[in-house]
Amino acid sequence: MSPSLKPLSQQVIVITGASSGIGLATAQDAARAGARLVLAARSEDVLEAIVATLVASGAEAICVKADVADRAQVQAIADAAIARYGRIDTWCNIAGITIYGRVDEVSEEDARRLFDVNFWGMVHGAMAALPHLRRQGGALINVGSEASEVAVPMQGIYSASKHAVKGYTDALRIEVAEMDGAPVSITLIEPTAVNTPLPEHARNYMAQQPKLPSPQLDPHRVSAAILNAATSPVREVKVGLMATLDTTIEKLVPGLADKVAVLQVPRQQRDEPALDPMGALYRPGGMGMVYGRGS
Repeated sequence: MSPSLKPLSQQVIVITGASSGIGLATAQDAARAGARLVLAARSEDVLEAIVATLVASGAEAICVKADVADRAQVQAIADAAIARYGRIDTWCNIAGITIYGRVDEVSEEDARRLFDVNFWGMVHGAMAALPHLRRQGGALINVGSEASEVAVPMQGIYSASKHAVKGYTDALRIEVAEMDGAPVSITLIEPTAVNTPLPEHARNYMAQQPKLPSPQLDPHRVSAAILNAATSPVREVKVGLMATLDTTIEKLVPGLADKVAVLQVPRQQRDEPALDPMGALYRPGGMGMVYGRGS
């Protein structure tokens, strides 16, 4: 059954990772479009301030403090959405974090925590949303990365988690949409580097402060792709020219892609010492900011 998706102004949209970056940009843009929102993140005070701002501008929104690594807390997001609005039309799994460091240096504890957020957090969201989306139709949108298809040195654990997100999303789409014929659109969003606070929130093993390589996308460009997928069924969206270029090179000439990837190492370091090596891997880090420090 082909999903029939509603206009944003008629939707109830759940957004994880809504306290900063792409999640916050998506919340702002969805609110402007008239959607009713359920915003989730670990930073409760920041979320409450964001909701207050959106409501003051005429939007309908609630927030739920939740660590997506915990299945019960993610279920509580869905329960809050149903209690307040009676349904879920689109669920956006956006929460994520990264680690800067060689894969042979990153501790198993840190690597598992990253997977708990980036991979299992997405699984928990899908499992909480699907019973509702199957029943009345809707969209499940998972935010991956060009790193879902390309390995990024010094962010190898992040790359591995985003590869897992793609594998899970593709399998879920086949089972839910193709095998079951359920009226659910399942989309993977794969942006290139985006100017968000992701590097500032990262667990960092490097001596230098981390950054993302340029060019960097405006988070609202990724938000636009997410919200388009909420209204128009689409399998996969690469956002930004570099996402398309890098994944194409990886497919056609993988040996060359490996050599080019080495050039990304110095482009992920600022010429300044690391400020907060632990980052927000284990503690809330959302500061209510869409943008990071850029390049």
